[in-house]
This record gives sequence, C-alpha cells and structure tokens, in this order.
Amino acid sequence: MLKIENVRKVFNAGTVNEKVALHGLNLTLNPGDFVTVIGGNGAGKSTMLNAVAGVYGVDEGKILIDGVDVTHLPEFKRAKYIGRVFQDPMMGTAATMQIEENLALAARRGKLRSLLPGITKQEREGYREQLKILDLGLEDRMTSKVGLLSGGQRQALTLLMATLQEPKLLLLDEHTAALDPKTAAKVLEVTQKIVERNNLTTLMITHNMRDAIAYGNRLIMMYNGHIAVDVSGEEKKNLTVEQLLNLFSQASGSDEADDKLLLS
Repeated sequence: MLKIENVRKVFNAGTVNEKVALHGLNLTLNPGDFVTVIGGNGAGKSTMLNAVAGVYGVDEGKILIDGVDVTHLPEFKRAKYIGRVFQDPMMGTAATMQIEENLALAARRGKLRSLLPGITKQEREGYREQLKILDLGLEDRMTSKVGLLSGGQRQALTLLMATLQEPKLLLLDEHTAALDPKTAAKVLEVTQKIVERNNLTTLMITHNMRDAIAYGNRLIMMYNGHIAVDVSGEEKKNLTVEQLLNLFSQASGSDEADDKLLLS
C-alpha cells in the first residue's frame, strides 16, 4: 500500500546549514499494516511523513501509494489517497462550524459540489452513527460549534474526519502529543478502533515508547534519516522498553537516545 524506495531529502543543500534528513530511506507497508514510528529529534520521522504527503519534494528516490507513483504529485493531488491527523488538535477542524458541518466537509472532500441543500437527513443519521464510535457523546451535540469542544474531543473528531472516506493511507503525526495522558489514552483507543474496523494502512509517529510497543502490528525506529530497527509480529508483542533501547543501540551504534524519547 506504501512503498518508499531509496528516498533522499536534503535541506539547505550546498550551504553551511545543509542537513541530510533522509538517507536512502526504504520502507514497504502492506495493506492493513499499522506501523508505529519512533526515534529521537532529527531522526527523520516527520520528514518522512511530509515527503509521503507531498509537503516536501524528495531529491532522490520514489514514493508509491497503492501502486501509483506519487513522487512528483503536488500535495493537493495526493490528498485523495491520504488521511492525516496533526499534533495540534486545532488544525484539523473548522472551529466556527458545527460538528455535522465539519463531517459534511470531510465526506465531500474531492467530490463535485452542487447547489442542493447542505446536509440530508440520511447523511445526518450516518454522521450520528459514526460519532457513536468515538464514545464521547458527540452524537448528541451535532449542531454544537467545534470551537466549544475540548482538545481531545477535537482530535477524536479530526481522526474521524480523516478516515471518513477510508483513505489508502492514514498518517498520524504525534496526534496525541498535545493532550494530557488520560485524553491521549482515549484518543489512542479510538484510533485503534477506527484503524481495525476499516482495516486502514497506518503510519503513526509517537515519542512514547510504550505506545509504540502497545499499538499496531509493526514498529520501526528511525535514526539519522534511515530505519535502524524494524520489528513485527510476536517479537513486537513481547518487546519491553529496555529491549527496544538495546535494539536501538545495536542498530545505530550509539547509546544516544533522545531525552524526550527516554522521558516518555
């Protein structure tokens, strides 16, 4: 479903600030894979997600989504393949619009618009059923303005909107990092429910090693722009944080683990 082949990305090339963010990166995701991505600051995690989404062009290599070469497609043309949730809960929703209006926008993304009345009764019932999945009581507040919701509620709604059309690929960029631990756990629970229900191919960046181990069927750890650790199946299920740090040390040849990584 996703194939990254020998991708290289350099920022500020030819200057004293040159930074090679991705070093010949290779990664293949099969349909339905839920891959957690972990690594220290500057490891290349967000650069990889932005390269896949089309935010950054790559200097070398290819990116394919469901067999389609999207390497040179602009971000807006990749949007039909990708659902994305950002770290900031405020980014994925329109605060001054109602919950049902936000869902209607998400449902109509990429489709031809008409002059027919906004939301039909049938659509409204469909949105109500979708909101029940979140288990936050939002199905009873569909006409509330999104700006009145908490950060966790908005992030859960953003997640639902990003997956409403069942994208080929779901990108989660530290989507619980700005939430308190209890709310983050709830959003992760909702994430797993939606991903499993729709069998979505997912890349989830996290700084929390326990979450990286607990969620998904595969874990990759990045270091210096490439993949240093790649575990899946039973090996991943039985991992401990200590074992993961040891794997990282062996693969990277370094004992330097980012403070943020260790503290989480």
